[in-house]
Amino acid sequence: MQLQWLDSMSKVKAADWNALFPADYPFSRYEFLQALELGGSVGSSSARDTGWLVRHFVVWQDEKLIAAIPAYIKLHSYGEYLFDWSFAEAYQSYGLDYYPKLLLAIPFTPAEGPRLGLAAGLDKTQLLQWLQQGVHQLQQAIPLSHLQCLYAAPDDRQAFRNSGFIERFDVQFLWSNQGFQHFDDFLAVLTARKRKQIRKERSAVTEQGVQLRTLTGAELDAAFWQQFYSFYCDTYQKRSRHNGYLTADTFKRWGQSMANQIVIFAAFVDEKMVAASLCFQSESTLYGRYWGSEQDFNFLHFECCYYSGIDYCIKQGLQFFDAGAQGEHKLQRGFAPVLRHGFYSFTERAQHKAINEAIARYCLQEQKAIEQYRQEAELSLPFAHRSD
Repeated sequence: MQLQWLDSMSKVKAADWNALFPADYPFSRYEFLQALELGGSVGSSSARDTGWLVRHFVVWQDEKLIAAIPAYIKLHSYGEYLFDWSFAEAYQSYGLDYYPKLLLAIPFTPAEGPRLGLAAGLDKTQLLQWLQQGVHQLQQAIPLSHLQCLYAAPDDRQAFRNSGFIERFDVQFLWSNQGFQHFDDFLAVLTARKRKQIRKERSAVTEQGVQLRTLTGAELDAAFWQQFYSFYCDTYQKRSRHNGYLTADTFKRWGQSMANQIVIFAAFVDEKMVAASLCFQSESTLYGRYWGSEQDFNFLHFECCYYSGIDYCIKQGLQFFDAGAQGEHKLQRGFAPVLRHGFYSFTERAQHKAINEAIARYCLQEQKAIEQYRQEAELSLPFAHRSD
């Protein structure tokens, strides 16, 4: 048995890595992670230091890859979404270093899914024991304060609990297909007031001369990606005054290697694309990821990012639409609040004991508060069995 930390996806074969993860979940696939790395969205180069250093954990038995975990050494907490800035501030107040830390996650992707890749017949709790051994070795060279896993799938969570990790909750909003055959079937389960509002918003988009098209596969050519990247940068410039975390090359590589799992809802005016949202899909779920537009149209964001996605899920028979992190406005469009999970294991050093115990207590209190928020948020869902 050999434990190894990889600083590049090129150190393993795509087929070996992909064999350890569900075939249809897009974000743990070799192609997705490699595009982040080769496209310069993670890692360091002479041109760009991202603060995401590739350190994937793998286990070999003889010459066979039997386990893998996507992992990164983080020098900050940007691009994670289940944020821990308060923990970093607490460490700083004690005069301790919170960074670097080890993050088991998909960069810039707050989508629940498998984080522990394992060959058939092996145990995930055993994998976490191997991981702890590997972390101990890694800490001989890098002074990690802790490791954390974000947005772990249900099948992974119990292994983290069994291994003594501290658990945190987050709330996201998820649309579920109740066997709808048409978009009007979805509207029929909403209150009359909400049905009227959604129809009005969708009509308003059309009345502005906007046409929506769904693009996939070969339709996603180099010209499309160039235009979409411009939309992506504009969105981040408006919101955060920078061009975003992802490079144009990463988007292009996704288009080349993952076109069959990418769905675009694009808006056109006079045959010119003026806005688009990018989604990935699995066999059961559509994942909304990125959106951008070159000019403002009333309700176009809702159409590209929510209504077109719901319509697509109904037509394709998908069970869920995960439209991304945050956004209470999703409640009023039928996205129910659901819990998501993060797990933390802090370094056992004498000088860290007090602050780590305080963080553990905080997480227990936070769990109760977030569960209460989720229950309260459910009351705002616009389904017809609730009063108008």
